[in-house]
Amino acid sequence: MNHSVETAGQKLGKVVMFLVLLVMGLVTIFPIAFMFMNSFKSQAEIVDSPLALPKEITFKYISNAMTQINLLPSFILTVIITVLAVTFIVLLSSSAAWMMVRVKSKLAMIILLVFTASMLIPFQAVMYPLISMFESVGLKNVPGLIIMYGGFGLAMSTFLYHGFMKSVPVSLEEAAIIDGANVFQVYFKIVMPLVRPTTVTVIILNAMWVWNDYLLPFLVLGDSENKTLTLALYYAKMKDGPYSVPWDLMFPAVLITVIPVIILFIFLQKQIIKGMADGAVK
Repeated sequence: MNHSVETAGQKLGKVVMFLVLLVMGLVTIFPIAFMFMNSFKSQAEIVDSPLALPKEITFKYISNAMTQINLLPSFILTVIITVLAVTFIVLLSSSAAWMMVRVKSKLAMIILLVFTASMLIPFQAVMYPLISMFESVGLKNVPGLIIMYGGFGLAMSTFLYHGFMKSVPVSLEEAAIIDGANVFQVYFKIVMPLVRPTTVTVIILNAMWVWNDYLLPFLVLGDSENKTLTLALYYAKMKDGPYSVPWDLMFPAVLITVIPVIILFIFLQKQIIKGMADGAVK
């Protein structure tokens, strides 16, 4: 009798959990679906029926957004910044974590604790001294922005790599060294292939952050010729007032901004979850 009651309770719990997750999923998907539907509508159609499906699928509004807001240079610049910043983060955080795992000393543990503690410091607490310091050395520009992203992304990425690096057998590295491999060959050909799930996680998390970030580019680049996508959208919207850009330009422009990250996340979400779980557990 008790067994049947427990089974019924478990079924009820699963139903409640399913409903909660369903509601959360709908709440999460709704803004994306709303943006996607209105990216293929005219201004009048958006105002008249914002929740209805578009009458026809046409890419002319996306083309208009690309040309009138001049998004192509910003798109290219955002790609360059994201690729260089993420590459910098992956190489530096993985090598730092590898050394801290292999060097068994109190200093390595202290450095790891410093990395971990730095994740608790909000960016707003250091942004003005940081911008002032970079401006004084002539790095308030795109290269300086890439360096800043590398510094801010280093702590979490090193923490993730450190947990996974512990599972890499030292014997494999020793065997490679005996065969004549140098430290760079051991790192790139032995260690990095074994921590690929964590690398994918680090790449996706940091790429999403850098691609979508607004505050740091705003502080560093401002209203200069070089604008990231988020800056281009902001200044296009605020140029003649917050409501000066018609909706049939703004919705496609936002879609162009977010769709690469959405596609990347959809295809690599399993690797992200696996990499974070393995890194945290190990």
